[in-house]
Amino acid sequence: MSHIEDDMTPSLAGFGDYIVGLVPDRVQSFFVAHDELVLIADASHVVSLLTFLRDDENCLFSQLMDVTAVDFPERIDRFEVVYNLLSLKKNKRIRVKLNVAEDVSVPSVNDVYPSAGWFEREVWDMYGIFFDNHPDLRRILTDYGFDGHPQRKDFPLTGYVELRYDEDQKRVVYEKVKLNQAYRSFDFTSPWEGPGEYLSATPAPAAPAPAPAPAPTPAKAS
Repeated sequence: MSHIEDDMTPSLAGFGDYIVGLVPDRVQSFFVAHDELVLIADASHVVSLLTFLRDDENCLFSQLMDVTAVDFPERIDRFEVVYNLLSLKKNKRIRVKLNVAEDVSVPSVNDVYPSAGWFEREVWDMYGIFFDNHPDLRRILTDYGFDGHPQRKDFPLTGYVELRYDEDQKRVVYEKVKLNQAYRSFDFTSPWEGPGEYLSATPAPAAPAPAPAPAPTPAKAS
């Protein structure tokens, strides 16, 4: 059930065994990375697992610090959804990970941790992972009409559209991305001028060698 690394402390290993022993149906496996316990769970059990981690007297992970995701396009379960929890009373941190396919939704944990509302909106906006039963699942970092999800690894770095203020229409307008700078010549001095003399093919003449210093005159014997 567990994977123990060389730097895994017995206390964290025992804590992982404790959790698995009480909720074996909610935890698939666990391991320790960077002195933190990481639980691997199925998305269908995330609400009940996080409820247990919040309420159990030996856990008391009362704070959800973050919800984020990682994109692995080559995997069948493309996304990892990550929950970072903190227990102030026990001075412990724990991380819960879900492996989720692109077309699979994740139950919202907003009823367990109200702070998850904005975190899940950010994951939806950046990765396109849908959260069931979220009270207000809409974009939070990009515009409402934004096309795509920027943190996906197949999203182009330039995006699909660009925006500018149109003086005639007196409003911001969207246009397809134009990368005119790809056809300019740059000389590291001015981005609007060609290389010219700065990158001349003829090498500059070498500087003349300095004249040798005169030899000292020997002193005359008295």
